[in-house]
Amino acid sequence: MRVSAERDRCVGSGQCALLSPEVFDQDADGLVTLLSEEPAEELREQVAQAVDLCPSRSIRVHD
Repeated sequence: MRVSAERDRCVGSGQCALLSPEVFDQDADGLVTLLSEEPAEELREQVAQAVDLCPSRSIRVHD
């Protein structure tokens, strides 16, 4: 699994960082920051929830 995030679309809701702090964080402006572009498979469910709850649809999972 590979994860990408479009920072220019991010609205800073922080759902991704709350759901999967091993993969996502927020910078000083509240925008998404990827901590791991290829997270461990056991994090797939958390990452999928983050994708589903992202209000700006700025996070994608590539298999």
